[in-house]
Amino acid sequence: MKLNCSGLAFSTVAAFAVLMSPAGAADQALIDAARKEGSVTWYTTLIIDQFARPAADAFQKKYGVKVEYVRANSNEVALRMVNEAKAGKVLADVVDGTSISLALKKEKLLMKWIPESASRFDKQFIDPEGYWVATNQYVLTPGFNTNLVPKGTEPKTFDDLLDPKWKGKMAWATIPVPSSAPGFVGLTLKRLGEEKGMAYLRRMAAQNIVDVGFAAGRPLLDQVIAGEYQIGLQIFNNHAVISAAQGAPSAWIPMQPVMSNYSVLSVTQGGPHPNAGKLMVDFLVSEDGMKLYQAADYIAIDPKAPPRDPALRPDGDKLKAIYFTPEEIELAMPRWVQTYKDIFR
Repeated sequence: MKLNCSGLAFSTVAAFAVLMSPAGAADQALIDAARKEGSVTWYTTLIIDQFARPAADAFQKKYGVKVEYVRANSNEVALRMVNEAKAGKVLADVVDGTSISLALKKEKLLMKWIPESASRFDKQFIDPEGYWVATNQYVLTPGFNTNLVPKGTEPKTFDDLLDPKWKGKMAWATIPVPSSAPGFVGLTLKRLGEEKGMAYLRRMAAQNIVDVGFAAGRPLLDQVIAGEYQIGLQIFNNHAVISAAQGAPSAWIPMQPVMSNYSVLSVTQGGPHPNAGKLMVDFLVSEDGMKLYQAADYIAIDPKAPPRDPALRPDGDKLKAIYFTPEEIELAMPRWVQTYKDIFR
């Protein structure tokens, strides 16, 4: 089967060594059924070179099941799956994303199935309805260009962002995702409450924050690193660390509480390879799978796979977070978008 979409690939070059430990083992009957199906199709929001391709290689090497993958953002993944289902053909076996589960549950496109390997996780990382398990978390904070804003002079609190000296020097994306202006709106309303939150947002509107359109998260940070803006709001803190390690003038601000949301993983309902889908989900949430997220500098939700920079992951003490489930984000996003439009446009 050939899917016509950029980011689709078959890959056989293993980029990560996968441990053949009991913690990474699946039920033999499931392995046999998955091998009989022969392949699995994965719709993913994760970066191809950073994670999707190496994870696919590791899974193929361990189980001999071929992986096809399509990469898009959460909204595109959900829309693609819904459209394919309406056309009478579910093509994906596994799907991940940060804000897809509510729409896919509504269309009955997710299987109610959680692997036994997820039982070691805190309950907040497992859907109480049984449709998804979280694999990694995103921590959204301001980031800055250390050449333009020397370390120690950056704003350290949300109130610091209101200082007139930052007027016109901050930027954010404006699409309906957490790593964008609506996500900042949602965090503000959650941390301050309705009345104080709206008052704060009106004061922020006076800062003339630059709208960069669709450049959410990683693309926004890239523009900050290039010197187009001094500060980017709602960037991923692990991206800032990755870029700094490569020599870029990049740093993140632990402006507390940070916003944290999850990338969640599900087996699709009605996919062509249900057993291979289950096996892949089981693999990705196993200890071996979590080490792949760790190696790729994603923030794995498994406490046994801490980020290489431990400061990146909220611990409730040095770094406090407000957590948002995929369902919370999907339900609240229309209101966050409208509030952004009302105040900032």
